[in-house]
Amino acid sequence: MPQLPAQRPWQKRLHEIIYEADTPAGKYFDIGLIISIIASVIIVMIDSVASIHAEYGLLLFSLEWLFTVIFTIEYVLRLLCVKSPWLYARSFFGLVDLLAILPSFIGLFFPGTQYLLSVRILRLLRIFRVLKLANYLSEAQTLRQALRASSRKISVFLLAVFAMVVILGSIMYLIEGPEHGFTNIPTSVYWAIVTLTTVGYGDIAPMTALGKIVASLIMIIGYGIIAVPTGIVTVELSQAQKRSHKVSTQACPNCSAEGHDADAGYCKYCGHKL
Repeated sequence: MPQLPAQRPWQKRLHEIIYEADTPAGKYFDIGLIISIIASVIIVMIDSVASIHAEYGLLLFSLEWLFTVIFTIEYVLRLLCVKSPWLYARSFFGLVDLLAILPSFIGLFFPGTQYLLSVRILRLLRIFRVLKLANYLSEAQTLRQALRASSRKISVFLLAVFAMVVILGSIMYLIEGPEHGFTNIPTSVYWAIVTLTTVGYGDIAPMTALGKIVASLIMIIGYGIIAVPTGIVTVELSQAQKRSHKVSTQACPNCSAEGHDADAGYCKYCGHKL
């Protein structure tokens, strides 16, 4: 395996400021970043109000691009101060940081996509590290493990639900027919999904007695089905809590990964010394 080049002093200092919250400079940087994220999301939200956009559109557009430039510079600096930029770019936060700036540039060619900048709100997840809420990081890791462990069971469950709504939708199409709004099987499947999930938009409703009986059964089944994924995740969550452990707020200088054990000496993702 090729030896990675050692970090230069300016890279170490930059990594300490950008990725760590244990120093005053790092904490001030992260607090400033969080304030910028909140401000940029608020600007995107209020810019979507027609009356505000008509009066302050140019100002909001300028502020939006100001934050985009700031976040672009920050993203480039994050790539420069880690030994393996590609590992950071592929990480969850690396992708979120990239998505936080892309909509502005895409909006130059496809107007309206800049409103997707609200994805920047995901960057606030770093607040747990900034405020040293390591216990919350541990709980988040436990939840992620539970969801990952239950993913196969939930996938099978969703497949069964999909087959059920297709069958029920087809039955309702035969019972009600186009004259009652069930114009085709896809529309009937849509109605079955809405009814099974107990949402009930009311845009389509059965008119025949048999159709109402079937609809009533679907609604009752829906209440029972809601509890299934909840039970699956709850069981896996209890198992994950037994395996949970304390994590630190330290970021790996090589791949920028977080969530390491409190007593870890090496990164559990890339093996680099912490």
